[in-house]
Amino acid sequence: MLKVGITGGIGSGKSVVCRLFALLGVPVYDADTRAKWVMHHDAILRSSLLAAFGSEVYAANGELNRTYLAGMAFSNPEKLARLNGLVHPRVGHDFAQWATAQQQAGHAYILKEAALMFESGSWQQLDRIITVYAPQELRQQRVLRRDAHRTLTDVTAIISKQLSEEEKLKRADFVIYNNDEQLVLPQVLALHEAFTALGTAPAARVAQ
Repeated sequence: MLKVGITGGIGSGKSVVCRLFALLGVPVYDADTRAKWVMHHDAILRSSLLAAFGSEVYAANGELNRTYLAGMAFSNPEKLARLNGLVHPRVGHDFAQWATAQQQAGHAYILKEAALMFESGSWQQLDRIITVYAPQELRQQRVLRRDAHRTLTDVTAIISKQLSEEEKLKRADFVIYNNDEQLVLPQVLALHEAFTALGTAPAARVAQ
């Protein structure tokens, strides 16, 4: 079974692209959503977070105190690196278990969606990488329309903390252009056909 990663900067439209693949019957692992689940339910990670950031990380009812954790980590690069160093490996473990289940179910290929695919190192678990690309100005416009609570300054700050689009394009095996100039669906269908063929081919062919 082929493991395909899909990434892109904020506002690039990677989630929309993933929904198209899902409509084709492809299992999609949303790393950001699963990270929240893992932080709540993974006993190893819960213990590590408590040891690293104190008892206030979780409320009395057991829920993750996201406001407290964000205040602790996102204003301090060292604490943010420590948080990522704890969370990303456990999400990787969760993905590996999920991928095994999808393989046993007979799927030709799966997708893992992650905004920080390269930054987290999770690309190393994958066979191919797709970058969804859109120009920065267009991405900013999309996010501002989508997220009424965000300002342009907020969006540019998020973009500045992500790997540059140029670097994502350089590292990608495939690019889907979601720039309002090219239709996305034909690009998805072409990749779906290619990945299905690769995922059902003998192992020697996949390695080529």
